Amino acid sequence: MSISDDRLDRIVTFLQSAEALKDTLRSGHTGQGRPESVAEHSWRLTLLAFLLEDDLGGIDVKRLMALCLIHDLGEAISGDVPATHQAPDDGREARERADFATLCAALPEDLRARMAEFWDEYAGAATPEARMAKGLDKIETILQHAAGRNPEDFDYAFNLDYGRARTSGDPLLEALRARADAATRARMQRD
Repeated sequence: MSISDDRLDRIVTFLQSAEALKDTLRSGHTGQGRPESVAEHSWRLTLLAFLLEDDLGGIDVKRLMALCLIHDLGEAISGDVPATHQAPDDGREARERADFATLCAALPEDLRARMAEFWDEYAGAATPEARMAKGLDKIETILQHAAGRNPEDFDYAFNLDYGRARTSGDPLLEALRARADAATRARMQRD
């Protein structure tokens, strides 16, 4: 075995801490009416990125999937803030970044640096992979809201504008957005 016991122990310690994401709830609900966890959202977002691999042109899909996997890890500590409760400059991003660093502290230095690099790339949205991850993040959320068994007062109309800037300007994101909006409108008609 070429990996040291210390490295393995640090990775396992991190995984045990990241497990909290399974219990960190979002505002959306599953098709059965159970609140969705952040881990479930991140899993489905990463699955979406994987499924689109052949249609993403020059995007590094492995990197895109890594961004999707880690983008909400900081929420394992302070929780998720629903989009309807977010405001520009509310300190949420800085808090999530600090929580992310706390969560990653157990990792070996090289992995901690790599995770920080992914986090900063996602937050900065300066690469094609980060912009795609942010757009897919919004689309996955909208699709979940359209499919979930949500409370009676759920605001589906909010989804029609939610994340619009992140899903515009890319033909694939725009095509996915059109389908997400159609699913939202169908849900509004049904409810």
